[in-house]
Amino acid sequence: MDKALVKELNNQITKEFYSSYLYLSMAAYFNSETLDGFAHWMRIQAQEELTHGMKIFDYLTERGETITLSQIDKPPVSFSSVEDVFKKSLAHEKTVTESINNLYNLSNRVNDNACSIFLQWFINEQVEEEKNANDILGKLKYVKSEPAGILLLDKDLSQRILPVFDQKKQ
Repeated sequence: MDKALVKELNNQITKEFYSSYLYLSMAAYFNSETLDGFAHWMRIQAQEELTHGMKIFDYLTERGETITLSQIDKPPVSFSSVEDVFKKSLAHEKTVTESINNLYNLSNRVNDNACSIFLQWFINEQVEEEKNANDILGKLKYVKSEPAGILLLDKDLSQRILPVFDQKKQ
């Protein structure tokens, strides 16, 4: 594989693991606010991000490349509101989308078709990630700061389940 592409895929592993840290930090915030449903939703999100990082890890391993793990930055630990958390979540997902798009473009430039096909799954996943954050932000606009609305949404978010990813097929 192209060395620059391998380097950027390794960097993406770190970004995915950071995403997991970020969502765990957001879950901790929600726990401190006794919003267990929101916390549960973020914990599931954190697990998904770990899965994404491991998906790239496994791909590089299958291609016979060396995994180079980097330090994971400390995520923010304080947030001003439920809406603030989801605004930051959406902004973060947009950054991840840009990173995945850059990886895809690089794989095309170096003519690594297998990598381009592999990255298509992540492109589709990022559409879903941004939609999830946008949908919750949309509901929060209706709820505003009304405690009853927040609690109903909290209950709704507590129902989220972790999707099963087959590392080899997706």
